[in-house]
Amino acid sequence: MAAPASPVMSAPEVSAYLDEVFPQIKTNGHNISVLDVAPGSARVRLDADERHLRPGGTVSGPTLFTLADLAAYAVILAHIGRVALAVTTNLNINFLMKPESGPLDATAKILKLGKRLVVTDIAICDSGGELVAHATATYSVPPQK
Repeated sequence: MAAPASPVMSAPEVSAYLDEVFPQIKTNGHNISVLDVAPGSARVRLDADERHLRPGGTVSGPTLFTLADLAAYAVILAHIGRVALAVTTNLNINFLMKPESGPLDATAKILKLGKRLVVTDIAICDSGGELVAHATATYSVPPQK
């Protein structure tokens, strides 16, 4: 197995870039932050509150999907740099548990970093470290000019 790719952007740099090119992610209660970046991975947190709950008091599927997608985007940006037009081409998610409000951490890992496609694996855990959702995402990266 190949060694993980080295990041080219830090967590604060990815956060600042997301604020610049994707400011709407901070609207409607989506307070998502990039916590850390490491070779081949990134960790993103959403502090889920009552705005993120569905009937029954659990964090909604669309909220978990958003967190998984943003974690994939963050790990990709951290490793390819400022490429705003990298876009999701596929995302599959499995909801494993019903998380309650509170911090949810999504750890995204790069499985394959190609010239045009990046494949990621995302684990979303609650504050107790329990795996509540698992996703895989593929992003298309625009060709370099």
